[in-house]
Amino acid sequence: MLEQTSAANERASAEPPAFQGLTAERARERLVAEGANALPDGEPHGTLAIIREVASEPMFLLLIVAAGVYLMLGDPHEALMLLFFVAVVMGITFYQSHKTEHVLQALRDLSSPRALVLRDGDKQRIAGREVVRDDIVMIAEGDRVPADAWLLMCNGLLVDESLLTGEAAPVRKAAGDGQPATLRPGGDDLPLVYSGTLVVQGQGIARVTATGPRTEIGRIGKSLQTLRPEPSPVQRQMRRMMWAFAGLGVILCGVVVVLYGLTRGSWLDALLAGITLAISLLPQEFLVVLTVFLALGAWRISRSHVLTRRIPALETLGAATILCADKTGTITENRMTVTQLVVQDERYAVDYAQANELPERFHELVEFSVLASLVDPFDPMEQAFRRLADHYLAGTEHLHDDWTLVQHYPLSRDMLAMTHGWQATQREEYVVAAKGAPEAIADLCHLSAADTALIAGQANRLAGQGLRVLAVARATFEGATLPPQQHDFPFVFLGMIALTDPVRPRVPEAIRVARRAGMRVAMITGDYPGTAEAIAREAGIDLAGGILTGPEIDALADSELRQRLKSTHVFARVVPEQKLRLVQAFKANGEVVAMTGDGVNDAPALKAAHIGIAMGGRGTDVAREASSLVLLDDDFATIVDAIRLGRRIFDNLHKAMAYILAVHVPIAGMAVLPLLFGLPLVLAPVHIVFLELIIDPACSIVFEAEPEEPNSMRRPPRRVDAPLFSLRTLLLSLLQGATLLLAVAAVYAIALQLGREADEVRALTFTTLVIGNLGLILANRTGSGSLLASLRTPNPALWWVMGGTLGFLVFVLYVPGLRELFGFTYLHLNDVLLAFAASVAGIGGFGLFKWAWSGQAGKSQVD
Repeated sequence: MLEQTSAANERASAEPPAFQGLTAERARERLVAEGANALPDGEPHGTLAIIREVASEPMFLLLIVAAGVYLMLGDPHEALMLLFFVAVVMGITFYQSHKTEHVLQALRDLSSPRALVLRDGDKQRIAGREVVRDDIVMIAEGDRVPADAWLLMCNGLLVDESLLTGEAAPVRKAAGDGQPATLRPGGDDLPLVYSGTLVVQGQGIARVTATGPRTEIGRIGKSLQTLRPEPSPVQRQMRRMMWAFAGLGVILCGVVVVLYGLTRGSWLDALLAGITLAISLLPQEFLVVLTVFLALGAWRISRSHVLTRRIPALETLGAATILCADKTGTITENRMTVTQLVVQDERYAVDYAQANELPERFHELVEFSVLASLVDPFDPMEQAFRRLADHYLAGTEHLHDDWTLVQHYPLSRDMLAMTHGWQATQREEYVVAAKGAPEAIADLCHLSAADTALIAGQANRLAGQGLRVLAVARATFEGATLPPQQHDFPFVFLGMIALTDPVRPRVPEAIRVARRAGMRVAMITGDYPGTAEAIAREAGIDLAGGILTGPEIDALADSELRQRLKSTHVFARVVPEQKLRLVQAFKANGEVVAMTGDGVNDAPALKAAHIGIAMGGRGTDVAREASSLVLLDDDFATIVDAIRLGRRIFDNLHKAMAYILAVHVPIAGMAVLPLLFGLPLVLAPVHIVFLELIIDPACSIVFEAEPEEPNSMRRPPRRVDAPLFSLRTLLLSLLQGATLLLAVAAVYAIALQLGREADEVRALTFTTLVIGNLGLILANRTGSGSLLASLRTPNPALWWVMGGTLGFLVFVLYVPGLRELFGFTYLHLNDVLLAFAASVAGIGGFGLFKWAWSGQAGKSQVD
């Protein structure tokens, strides 16, 4: 499509005037005065909001009811102690929630659109929320406009304003004259661009007129606040489990209250016993742990240069089975350097280290490669052309910084070439330059079949060396208006330019790690098959299935394409639109697809992939918004690092959930068993709250900080639909809790059999339960090793939690005031040793059983 430009645009496309923009100090002052460039948050998560959420948790409401029952029973000391522990647990929960919200807010700030502004006369890339009124912003194809702004200059600028107007067709923009005015969006040639709209084509420089809620989109922003994200599959599993536990708790609580009231006659004590059981069964940690793990996991991954835009994507990372990566900039460094120039049968090897002159025959090829590029290029290839020209042609008549760009014919799927039409100074005719794929430029030049074949052979030989090859052509045009199509120019073929782009140093090892972890790696490129083959071989990508090209993809039926994708890992001459078809075919084959992309046309493929990964360094805003993850350093090896962390997060989440499930079994059991057999009750609400002081930090801090399993990248990806709790895991967790319950119940029965006092029985049983709880933490730290091996794995948070727990236990056992409040009596050394031995026997016995089961399961898998 031809980009039509007005006279104002033509003047704007010349070398831009020197804009200064705001000073950094003035921008800071305006940001403080007018606020961030962001829409109001529909759900404020300040300190008071977090406190309200924490205080409305069912467990805290039950504890407050229990404190009221103690007051009614005339036991204020017990009530005050319970309320004190309620405050402590609330403090821990508040800290966790506040830390999580802080991490999520930091991630939201990082994932906000970026803006290129002029500050102190220099270009700076800043967060979109930091843009202020009167900032000078530069926008280009693929950008989201960061704020409402008045266009000072533009070149072929087309903007999609459907977000504001509902009209799907992009509108043409023109630079404004005079002072900014307030204009409503819609219609062509308006000098305003609006926050949130998408630049479809062209470039522009604009002065910001409104930010945040004062923008056009800010006026309708309230409707956006009503949107709510859907829960992820793991969140849905969690909620189903919580409802199951809650239902079980309500039923058993009612049974306990009725049974206690009928058999023992005290209905207030019956209510207290029911509350105790309800608290012991309430797994309020589940959703807290999931939120904390995913938020802190996203923070950990961001430290590895991967930004998480959609937190549920972390659940899918460990399930990825194929990584589809762009060649340029992801597998290679995207650091282009011109190495060879080809004009007919002559070649010139470029060597910047030598002080040699470029032969005259190659001057025109270099000159028109620059004219076919942007004035201020950001594409690495165009930057390489400019660097080559500055090195060899500086001070010659071949550089034309005073010419005006009047037409731009963009690259398209049907024409892999782009053309610039220039108004030359002191010349009547237009000068036209084109660059692109050699076969496309040969087509534009209307070359014979023999000449086209000759050029293709030269290009293939260069591509076979791993070089990227582009051809350049020139034309002149003397008409008043430039034609609508590139084919209408009388192009002359000038030659070809070959560039090198080295493979990133970490990529070959990262690909080996990915393949050991059961993942396939596919490389997708628009380059020649020869270039793709050379790079794939150097990077270590499987070439056994051959190379599939874009035209071959178009020629295959869906079923045929799915069959080819089972063995093919290298794709060449692929255009962005074909990426979507590749993603859909991989998904139809049952693959869990991670796909990288950076351009506007990559957005559908990124959206369709299970894990869309946008490039942070060179990617467009549209690609970032369509993605789940943003690769901040554009390095393929970083994707593998993120998958390693994703597997660690899910492994540790699995361990924490298994621990939570196991630890509630002995607590609930010791709340029910004495009642069923008419024996003295052991646990009161205050004892369970004490145990919560261990459970909460253990599951949300200790397990989250666990290092990865040694075999995390030596096993196949988990199934994407695998439940958080398989039947085997559920049985093992329940059995683990049951063995500890058996040990605690045995100590309780022995103490009663020996005729110990009720307070001594309670103290001995509770001590066994606490030590056993710590044993459960140790036993669940590793999924593949022994308990002793886990002790050698460093985790500072573990020792803080265990030390704090044992310290608190000593306090409540041996500080007289606390001892009475907990209903304990003094325990002697032999009592403590009995509790320790019983806990070790229960946890150790299960550990042996688990080891034998795991070994048998592994043997079965091998067989």
